[in-house]
Amino acid sequence: MTEQTQAAWTDPREEIEFSVLMANGRLAPRSFANREEAEAWARPQDGDEVVSFNQVCACDM
Repeated sequence: MTEQTQAAWTDPREEIEFSVLMANGRLAPRSFANREEAEAWARPQDGDEVVSFNQVCACDM
């Protein structure tokens, strides 16, 4: 019998993701490693806004 290691549990409320809400109301078609990366990609002068969310409140539309 082989030993299995269990992954450490993480609270999904603390797994924060960052994205850019574009002026057209859609999220950016890519993912970002952190807020700084999202801010560098966003174009606030065009109405883009950096947003953060977690898996508890995330949903697909």
